[in-house]
Amino acid sequence: MTNQVLLWVAGGAVVLIGVLLAASLFTVEQRTVAIVQRLGKFIREAGPGINARVPFIDTVAGRVNLRVQQLDVRIETKTEDNVFVHMIVSVQYFVLPDKVYDAFYKLDDARRQITSYVFDVVRAQVPKIKLDDVFEKKDDIAEVVKIELSHVMEGFGYGILKALVTDIEPDARVKEAMNEINAAQRMRVAANEKGEAERILKVKLAQGDAESKALQGKGIADQRQAIVAGLRDSVDEFRRSVPGTTAKDVMNLVLMTQYFDMLKEIGASSRSNAILIPHSPGHLSSLTEQIRNAMMEADQVTDVSTGEHAGNGHGARTS
Repeated sequence: MTNQVLLWVAGGAVVLIGVLLAASLFTVEQRTVAIVQRLGKFIREAGPGINARVPFIDTVAGRVNLRVQQLDVRIETKTEDNVFVHMIVSVQYFVLPDKVYDAFYKLDDARRQITSYVFDVVRAQVPKIKLDDVFEKKDDIAEVVKIELSHVMEGFGYGILKALVTDIEPDARVKEAMNEINAAQRMRVAANEKGEAERILKVKLAQGDAESKALQGKGIADQRQAIVAGLRDSVDEFRRSVPGTTAKDVMNLVLMTQYFDMLKEIGASSRSNAILIPHSPGHLSSLTEQIRNAMMEADQVTDVSTGEHAGNGHGARTS
């Protein structure tokens, strides 16, 4: 019986020792600091690894994470031109290693405190900026948020690594109106470019047409010069070959030859819409006479006009 009691006592002692050891030892993870209190009073900070405490007297009041954390704050505010926008500001913060005590004891809820300051700073800055400028100045807004938070939160043991404006979303109707304005501007630019392209095309076509007509005119002029030169040589050769003929006779023969060549060309075409004047042998002399009279009348008109101009000039000189 005595031996059995001794065994119970020994077993109880082992269990008690195990409980005491378990109550006196605790571990802390990497990048974490444990706050140790003795009877409700702060006594020390426990770093990573295994740590010891007085059982049932010392307690771990909490653990402080030293890693960088991110808080996304969604804010609704209005711009200078009275447009309401939703913004998301991401704040990256961390506990300063030498101010763990302040971070644990001075703030009850650090995230809520940061959110309040972000609301205050953003709603003080954005109403000074127009909607179009908010998108361009989002980095400036984020920098102001970081500076303000750094000054305030450092006293509570927190550092601000970065503040980012990650999203700006205007009202749906405002966004639709902005898209319509952008589309209208792009359509206007496209219309101007299209008009400019059409203008350049027309100018190029006109230049090409002008050059083509100039070349055609030059070709016709060269052709007529060649015809005149050929007729002159033919008349001279004909007069030398046939004694007694005059230039008038040769011209009549040339006109008749051209007239018959013309009839040949018209007859060779199956789709001609030319109206032929009488061309029987009895009318050929009349046709020649008409052509000759027209040429003579034109020469007389030219001579009269020249004489009048000369007379006017002479009268002006004599007066």
